[in-house]
Amino acid sequence: MQDKVIISCAITGAMHTPTMSDALPITPEQIAAQSIAAANAGAAVIHLHARNPANGEPTGSPEVYLQFLPQIHAATDAVINLTTGGSPTMSVADRLAGAVRFKPELCSLNMGSMNFAIFPAAKRIKQWKYPWEEPYVRNSDDFIFRNTFRDIAFILETMSDSGTKFEHECYDVGHLYSLAHFVDRGLVKPPFFVQLIFGILGGIGADHDNLMFMKQTADRLFGVGTFQWSVLAAGRHQMPFVTQAALLGGNVRVGLEDSIFIERGRLAESNAEQVHKIVRILKEMGREPATATEARALLGLKGKDRVLL
Repeated sequence: MQDKVIISCAITGAMHTPTMSDALPITPEQIAAQSIAAANAGAAVIHLHARNPANGEPTGSPEVYLQFLPQIHAATDAVINLTTGGSPTMSVADRLAGAVRFKPELCSLNMGSMNFAIFPAAKRIKQWKYPWEEPYVRNSDDFIFRNTFRDIAFILETMSDSGTKFEHECYDVGHLYSLAHFVDRGLVKPPFFVQLIFGILGGIGADHDNLMFMKQTADRLFGVGTFQWSVLAAGRHQMPFVTQAALLGGNVRVGLEDSIFIERGRLAESNAEQVHKIVRILKEMGREPATATEARALLGLKGKDRVLL
C-alpha cells in the first residue's frame, strides 16, 4: 500500500441539474472558484465538465471551457482532467472538442457503452429552475451512453500525439476486459489509471463485494503494479465506497458530479467540503493526500507546462 492517496474531485459533471442543488457550480466563475477551493482542500486532480452559463445545461464547447480553465491552471498546481464523456446526449466529436483544443495532462475515458439513467430523481422534484432539466432527467430512461470500441480507439488515437493520459472509467466488469483489449493492442500503456465506478443505474451496483471483485479482476488482467486504481460511487454510496477503497490501498474520487450530499439528508455546500471530509478520513487511517506533483509521478503524466492553457 502506498502512503499517498490521489484525491480526484469531479466538480460539476453532466447528470445532476441546477434544481437538484444550489451548490452545483454552473457558471465559469462558480466552476473556477470551486475547483480552486477543492485543490486547496487537498484534491490533486480536478475533473471538469463545462455547462452553459445561462442555464447550466451540459456543453462541450471549448469556448466555455476557456472561460474557466486558465484561472484554474494559473491559481493551482492541480492536474486538470477534462471529460471526454461529456453527456450521453452529445456526439463523440462534441465530447472530445475540449480535450483536442487544450491537450490536458489527463482525460476521462469511458470504457464501454451502457444505459445511463437518473430518471428516478424526477419523482422528488416539483419545480424545476430551467426548462431543459425535466425532459433531460425523465428521458434518461432512454439514454444509451455510446462508447464503442471504434469510439474508444478514435479517442485514444486522436490524443496519442499530445501526451495526454486517461482516467479509464469502468462502470462494470466488462469494461475492465475492454481496457485489457486496448492494453493488448498497445493503445494503453502502463502506468495507467483505472477508475472503478459503482451505483450508476445501468452500471454495476454499489455492493461492497462488487468493489472487491472489480479490484481482483483488474489485478488479474493487468498485474499488480502496472496501474493506479481509484473508486467513485454515486449518491449515498460515495463516502462508504471511497473509504473502503482507501482501506484497500486505492485512490479516491469525490465531488458534486458524483454526489450532491455530504451526509445522509444533508446537501453538500461545496466540492471542497467533500474533499475536506475524505482528507479527515484518510488521516485517521494514517494515509496522506498526494500532492499534484506526487500524483503526476504516480500516473506518469507529462506535466503542467505541456498543456495548451
